[in-house]
Amino acid sequence: MDMSGALLVVDDDVDVVRAARLALSLRHEKIDALNDIGTIELQVAATNYDAILLDMNFAAQRRDGSQGMDALSRILATDPDVSVILMTAFGSVNVAVEALKRGAVDFILKPWANDKLEASVAAAVDSTRRRRAAAGNLDIETLEKKAIEAALARAKGNLSVAATSLGLSRPALYRRLSKYGLLP
Repeated sequence: MDMSGALLVVDDDVDVVRAARLALSLRHEKIDALNDIGTIELQVAATNYDAILLDMNFAAQRRDGSQGMDALSRILATDPDVSVILMTAFGSVNVAVEALKRGAVDFILKPWANDKLEASVAAAVDSTRRRRAAAGNLDIETLEKKAIEAALARAKGNLSVAATSLGLSRPALYRRLSKYGLLP
């Protein structure tokens, strides 16, 4: 069977992570897991994931999905091309719509049907790959601008850290920020 797509499952419930791994392990060779969202940007920056399954609630008695929405924003700031599927046991139409508006590609309710989970993940992997392939066809200036934007997002706006990660001096980064209209 074709093994494709590196996945990240982010959920504080180890049983949910185990269930996702079991459901998806026949089609995906690499399935990483995180039990909290504290280091999500580092994990996403370190690995080129094809899809991410992200829980929406990480604290006891929290059911509003705000933690998942925050993590979604942080993931997409780190890797704007990765497809994120949000999942929750406490879903509503309003939360699903908001998740999709913020950049999620799908919304899954727990407990899920394995065939639906597999189909959602397969579609997400395909979407990520199409976006990355399209990005590969960009001109050098567009690629440079995207790299600067990603470095700034990873550095949380710290220009010194962003410049270092790009291998640039601060003055060189300032010139490029000015060139691409990225100065505040």
